[in-house]
Amino acid sequence: MGILEVKNVNKRFGGLQALGDVNLSVAENSVHAIIGPNGAGKSTLLNCLVGKLIPDTGSVMFDGQSVLGRTPYEINQMGISRVFQTPEIFGDLTVMENMLIPCFARRDGSFKLNAIRSVEGQADIHDKAEAMLVDMNMADKRHMHAASMSRGDKRRLEIGMCLAQEPRLLLLDEPTAGMARADTNNTIDLLKQIKEERNITIVIIEHDMHVVFSLAQRITVLAQGSPLVEDTPDKIKGHPKVREAYLGESTPA
Repeated sequence: MGILEVKNVNKRFGGLQALGDVNLSVAENSVHAIIGPNGAGKSTLLNCLVGKLIPDTGSVMFDGQSVLGRTPYEINQMGISRVFQTPEIFGDLTVMENMLIPCFARRDGSFKLNAIRSVEGQADIHDKAEAMLVDMNMADKRHMHAASMSRGDKRRLEIGMCLAQEPRLLLLDEPTAGMARADTNNTIDLLKQIKEERNITIVIIEHDMHVVFSLAQRITVLAQGSPLVEDTPDKIKGHPKVREAYLGESTPA
């Protein structure tokens, strides 16, 4: 059994079947990618995993516990962190102030902006935030306002903020969207480093196949709301059904 188990999940929006009998098992300490064409149901599935949506039927289990009916905050406290498609950081705060907030949340169980004032003089929180900035190679940017950074650095900061909460499962929603190739490659290298150094499972939704094949050990392909195939990257690359559904190529009769 995987650390994340999705069984017979269905979700409709009116007459639209967004997800149909989705089954997914993610092995602990693996990197598992979910790919598919636009409208395949990837974002709907991700939102079911983090509590933003409740499936009509089926179950979503993390480490043997159901996530259904829990708030996003409660799911985060279970050990699941999400990196959004657009970096979710506090642009008007400095890089260090951004990092102090999740460090405080991890220790005290509350995620709030006034954590910055709450941790004044608390060396343990500041030391942890400083260590996370060093890990993210951002210590030299600690005094910068987050809004002034490049998209790649904003993403690096957001990933660091997620890791400060010590998750066991990191969900990445198109983490390289809108990036230049250099920033994309830097993000790939960062995620490889995280995987090597931390006891963490990563699930990534991504359109960029360069990113997927650089990171994933297992790939699930969604098409029209249902899993089409799941396999290793090497087998996915040449799979005729994948090429037809995802790349728009016709399968010979």
